[in-house]
Amino acid sequence: QVQLAESGGGLVQPGGSLRLSCVASGEIFGIQDMSWYRQPPGKKREFVAFIGADENSGYSDSVRGRFTISRDSAKNTVYLQMNSLKPEDTAVYNCSAIINSRDGAPRTYWGQGTQVTVSS
Repeated sequence: QVQLAESGGGLVQPGGSLRLSCVASGEIFGIQDMSWYRQPPGKKREFVAFIGADENSGYSDSVRGRFTISRDSAKNTVYLQMNSLKPEDTAVYNCSAIINSRDGAPRTYWGQGTQVTVSS
């Protein structure tokens, strides 16, 4: 069984910063893409950023230039550094990872989410 656990959310003022972490644990035989998504209140979940095993990365237009995704493959961990936060960044942030299982088949896993609230 594989689990993803996010941490680092909280309440921050506009213009502030937060760093989210997501750790994968369990039966892991390699991790491919790791991603962050978010779901603002009353809205659908949306893509935020991804990072591949080769550390190639991509961002949504709404966060590019303010957020930075990184990973520590030795720790099975992905991070999201969020700077210049805006009230519209308020959301539940979920991490997702494509993880190779024992039989070699890749499967997608999701964390439970961490709340980020940007407000004065």
